[in-house]
Order: sequence, then structure tokens, then C-alpha cells
Amino acid sequence: MLPIDDGLKLEIAELLQMYRDMVLLREFEESCPKLYSQGKMGGFLHLYSGEEAVGVGASHAMQDGDYMISAYREHGHIIARGADPKVIMAELFGKATGISRGKGGSMHLASAELNFMGGYGIVGGHLPLAVGLGYAAKYQQTGQVVVCLFGDGATNQGVFHEAMNMAALYHVPVIFICENNGYGIGTSVERASSVTELYKKSCAYETPGNRVDGMNVLAVYQLVREAIARAREGGGPSYIEAATYRFRGHSISDPGNYRSPQEKKIWQERDPIPKLGKYLQQHKGVAPAQLETILAEELQRVAAAIEFAEASPEPAADQLMTDIYVEG
Repeated sequence: MLPIDDGLKLEIAELLQMYRDMVLLREFEESCPKLYSQGKMGGFLHLYSGEEAVGVGASHAMQDGDYMISAYREHGHIIARGADPKVIMAELFGKATGISRGKGGSMHLASAELNFMGGYGIVGGHLPLAVGLGYAAKYQQTGQVVVCLFGDGATNQGVFHEAMNMAALYHVPVIFICENNGYGIGTSVERASSVTELYKKSCAYETPGNRVDGMNVLAVYQLVREAIARAREGGGPSYIEAATYRFRGHSISDPGNYRSPQEKKIWQERDPIPKLGKYLQQHKGVAPAQLETILAEELQRVAAAIEFAEASPEPAADQLMTDIYVEG
């Protein structure tokens, strides 16, 4: 449940912005399957529907200069960090106006301006990069913190343990957030990990580990905010397991038949968007019409993003070999 007396001292404007952000992410993602089926998007497509509370809660706990790095379900993460939905949609269309100039696609979104250091298609492959970013921030005394998001499947990779060990050893300001949606592709956590309460894996590295309701944006915000404050004060890394659920299959090609209708129904009843909407109405005096207006406005933003992507040019042939190496 969302806290009745949240104690977070959040202004109503920020609570409404959290609600708006989650609505935008949901409507953006839910527009993609039809566009993909029409051939307007290529490659793989891993949607974030259902998990919005994690990305939004974490983003609101961060400062503008902090780093975020993610895996392949990152559309919601980068938009939550402030990316224009138009350039994200254009990237999914493979257009030159995309955030990675149409060369990255769904799994390779990045923005130096937002300190969003990429989505990565190799499971767990970005965790050492997060440690490197944290080490650089500590070495240069910038005061920045790194938020690193990954799925439950990554915790079974050797690189997860290497990254956790190095982060603890060097006391770097990294917040590891495992978005545990219960399945690594179609394999449940119970069938893949001898430790099913994944936050407990942090104990091997004497790193604070906590589990949070990943369908509760305020709970995520509060725990990530505390971990960030600790890291910024020199307290080192933290590990958070956010229990969440993807409403769609692992990727656009996955019907998700390994999950029962009963399981899906239970989690859909915990949908983070109506949950926050109900809280705003019952405890913050927000009128239903105001939430309906937010939905209408965000639907318009998504429609504008699609129109922008469709009207944008393809990357020029002479740009094929650019943006591969950094000169210096």
C-alpha cells in the first residue's frame, strides 16, 4: 500500500509529476506493439509496461547531474530522466533524429546530456561500467551518484558478483537496483536462483541490501533517496531489489504463456498508476478530472512523438561509419 502519511514532505506538484511520468511511460510503451507489427520498428523490443514505478521513483530521487545506466528495457528509464519522447520514438523507428541518430534502436539508447550512459543488450554487461562511473565520480570528487538498473537474470551472471565486489572494495557511490519481475525471459526466479530473495545476495559483499515494493512509486522513491544520500556522503554502494512485474512478455515476440492468467491478474491489480491515482484522490484532494486531463495530455505527447518519428528522415548512407570511435 502507498503510505497514508508518507512523511516524505513531497509537494503535490511532484506527486502529480510522478503520476504524469508513469502515465507517459505506459502510453508510450503501449503504442509500440502496433507500430512494430506495422514494420515501423525493427530489431528487438522489450517493453516496460507495469514496471514504471521503479524507473520513475528512482529518477525522482536523483539529482540532475547523477548518472543512470541500464539494460535493454530502458525506454522508460531514459524518458523518466528527461529525454524527449519524440527522439526516443524516432530512435525506435531507426530515424536520423533519434537520440542515437537511428543507429542504436531499442536496446541502445544513450544521452551524454542527461548522463544516461546507455542501455545494454548483454545481460549484466553494464554493471562494471556503473562501477567505473562511480569510481570516476569518487576519484574526481564530483559528488555524483550512479544508479544502475538491471533485471533479476543478471544476478546469476558472474559479472554481477564481480561488480558488487569491486564496488564494495572501492567504496564507490553506486546504487544497484534489481528490477525483479519474476522471470529471466521465461524462466522463473525459483527455477534459476538458489536464493529467491535476491536482495540477500548483497550480504556476500557487506553491502546494504533491501527489498522494496516495485509497484509503489513512493516506496521506491524513499528507499532510493536514502541510498543515494548515503552514497553521496561517502557510505559506498547499496543494493535494492524492487519486486515488480512486466505486463507484457519478455520481448515483443514473447506471448508470455508460461505465466498463468491468475498470476497476471494478481499483479495487474497492483498496477502502480491507478494505485498512485487513488492515493492522490483520497489523501491529497486531487480531482478525478485532473488525472483524466493528465492522461489526455500524455496521449497527445505520444501521438506527437509518433508523428515526429514518421516524418523524420532515414540516416544518410555517408553516416554509416561515423560515431563508432572516439578521437582524442
